Amino acid sequence: MMKKTDSQLQHDVLAELEWEPAVDHADIGVAVNEGVVTLSGYVKSFAEKLAAEKAVRRITGVKAIAEEIKVRLASDRKIADHEIARRIVDMIAWTASIPDHKVKVKVEHGWVTLSGTVDWYFQSMEARKAAARISGVVGVTNLIEVKPLPAPADVKSRIVSAFKRQADLDAAAVTVTTDGGTVKLSGKVHAWNERSIAERAAWSAPGVTKVVDFLSIA
Repeated sequence: MMKKTDSQLQHDVLAELEWEPAVDHADIGVAVNEGVVTLSGYVKSFAEKLAAEKAVRRITGVKAIAEEIKVRLASDRKIADHEIARRIVDMIAWTASIPDHKVKVKVEHGWVTLSGTVDWYFQSMEARKAAARISGVVGVTNLIEVKPLPAPADVKSRIVSAFKRQADLDAAAVTVTTDGGTVKLSGKVHAWNERSIAERAAWSAPGVTKVVDFLSIA
């Protein structure tokens, strides 16, 4: 009989766990190295853990089992890191404004780290909000970068045009300067809401990675 490769063995183990009715395989991970099968993840009872191990032992070619499955009772509210990561990835995929293929997700002890590069600042913020909404998340570090634009002058013209479209903002009173992806706003506005309008307009320009607000209230 031909010796199974680790990849074939992993496929057989996963298929057997899926076939076994006493095991909920959804949260069980399987790794194989030179015939040694490592089981990881979570099950809901010790009996289910034993059933998973028994199912793996039925597979031809398994030399040994490294049992790392943890039992998480229904009363235990802690959510596993891999579950959190999967839910965040799904949430990002469901959010049309976020390019899911550009955002990477890492979860360690409930703390989420987002990385990657997007075209717009609001996409970075939407990804952070999506991660924060998932149960079990204890914190979010957002390392997503906004792709810088090679033409800062174009960024400035886009922002100025956005100012002119705002009925509540005196565009002529606001000065815009750019330095790479950094936008500096200066001048005077009539009220705090005008300052917020100016900041939002600046952040809405593609490639903006930082907004420095020097606006004062007249």
